[in-house]
Amino acid sequence: MYSELFYRLALGYQEHYTPAVIKKLLQRFDNATDIFTNFRLKLKPEIAKKIAEPEVTDTIRRCVERELELMGKHSISYCFYTDENFPKRLRACSDSPYQFFFKGEAKFNYEKAVAVVGTRNATTYGKECVKHIVEGLAQSNAVIISGLAMGIDTAAHEQALAYGLRTAAVMGTGFKRIYPFSNSQLAERILDSGGTLIAEYQYDTKPDRQNFPRRNRIIAGLADATVVVETAIKGGSIITAYIAHSYNRDVFAVPGNIFQQKHDGCHELIRKNIAAIVTSGADIVELMNWDAPPPKSRQTELFIPLSDDELYITNYIKNKKEVSIDELMEFANNISTSKINALLLGLEFKNVIERKPGKMYVCV
Repeated sequence: MYSELFYRLALGYQEHYTPAVIKKLLQRFDNATDIFTNFRLKLKPEIAKKIAEPEVTDTIRRCVERELELMGKHSISYCFYTDENFPKRLRACSDSPYQFFFKGEAKFNYEKAVAVVGTRNATTYGKECVKHIVEGLAQSNAVIISGLAMGIDTAAHEQALAYGLRTAAVMGTGFKRIYPFSNSQLAERILDSGGTLIAEYQYDTKPDRQNFPRRNRIIAGLADATVVVETAIKGGSIITAYIAHSYNRDVFAVPGNIFQQKHDGCHELIRKNIAAIVTSGADIVELMNWDAPPPKSRQTELFIPLSDDELYITNYIKNKKEVSIDELMEFANNISTSKINALLLGLEFKNVIERKPGKMYVCV
């Protein structure tokens, strides 16, 4: 018998398990230990036949034990899909990871968060745009999220530090190697300032090309809005913008020189109504309604506007007192899983419901 953390890490070494499969299993089982020890007992035979039973081979055991050793040696923390501090915004995304490693601050449910992305070959104009945007966001105390890459990413993190904002960097590698190496000192400054470094991948993972597009979904998923500064028609920034749009998050783009290709991506996002045009951080604050008066306290707020689907979910939870995610999925089987997760996230942010340990929901 191994620890819960051991089994969580072991899930990542199961050959036929995608993040989607693991998240499905976590709806059926209490935790990772339960998946390994009660797989055939808790799954219906017809379902169990379709999914390979998890195992801990000698190879997997050695890999997990080494990962645990490295995590301890390098002060690397771990966040799992069922943990209380797993980002609510990210949990609402259908293709979110089920785990990630991190260093630094462990609070991921930010009050306000903006992802800033763009070209690695940033011009002086692009860097000045980032400075202007972050300066305007400073009044809202938004967390700045980016990918620790050269160019616009680097400018976003540096300007966040300059204006005293918390910043989170989502890497496309494991913690063995900060990529690019030239940003190693920046990574340390982020941690020293109370920020966070996040990596979905195991410690030894190299900066392989395919890892970076995948990490972009985490950048988009952690933020309320994504702003794109300087990008060509193709590239990681465009991917991030479209991912954010698919999550129904706000997307903004900074216009540039119409005769330079490195601005074509921003212009296309604006032309296709994927992104709203912004020229300052103040624009973002206004469009996000972050400059509105704070909401009334729960004691004086008698009515909270809810959509029909939100009322449907809320009334069921209220009548049942406490409801598991499995019960909700079964009750609202006319609503897609991703939409139910989004509805639950929205209701949590409105302080209508609360998520309890064991994937249980109650009305506040």
